[in-house]
Amino acid sequence: MNRVGLNYLRLGVNVDHVATVRNARGGLHPDPVRAALVAAAAGADGITAHLREDRRHISDDDISRLMAELKIPLNLEMAATQEMLAIALRHKPHAVCLVPEKRQERTTEGGLDVAGGHNHLAPYVRQLVGAGIRVSMFIEAEARQLDASKSLGAPVVELHTGTYCESAPGPMREQQLKRLQTAAAHAAQIGLECHAGHGLGYDTVKPVAAIPNVAELNIGHFLVGEAIFTGFEDSIRRMRHLMDEARA
Repeated sequence: MNRVGLNYLRLGVNVDHVATVRNARGGLHPDPVRAALVAAAAGADGITAHLREDRRHISDDDISRLMAELKIPLNLEMAATQEMLAIALRHKPHAVCLVPEKRQERTTEGGLDVAGGHNHLAPYVRQLVGAGIRVSMFIEAEARQLDASKSLGAPVVELHTGTYCESAPGPMREQQLKRLQTAAAHAAQIGLECHAGHGLGYDTVKPVAAIPNVAELNIGHFLVGEAIFTGFEDSIRRMRHLMDEARA
């Protein structure tokens, strides 16, 4: 598929859980920066990395090396804290995605409450946008969260697909898919670029990839897990193929 075509759907590959495996043992292997370079060669359009406050997977050194070695865009996921803002302004990645973060959670649980946290989030968005960084808000598929993101001046939203992926196939999953479709259409209507991600795998990606108003999917944990069986490059190429089929 033509990567510059209007119908092309970008794939961002999240390398957090390559770092999780490394940190379980300590040392340097497996290297998330090497994984990012493999992902780029396999067809990823960007790399996502979440620098958490507790540094449970991606480290500060990983971010420095990703910035130095990547030839494709880096999307830095982070909480809206002064520490993370300073790191983002120092490195100036292509994009920053603001996400909710709780120390006790295993992974990001749900979307950011942009509507409820408007006053807290506003200075972060303003400074990041002012530094030339493309800001996205990781949110639930709700009109009020989309409208709040727009009012903050963030040009991009990323819809949380976890509830859709965790729903059993059938009416419940179809209901969650409809929420995503409606939210993506609303995002386009109010002038926001719409991304989606969290929990997507081979069996759930195509209906989301087929949503015409979604410009990018961010996928990580599934691809890293599948790499145990088929290799990282193969898992990415297969995901890329499914996305392209959905858009054909």
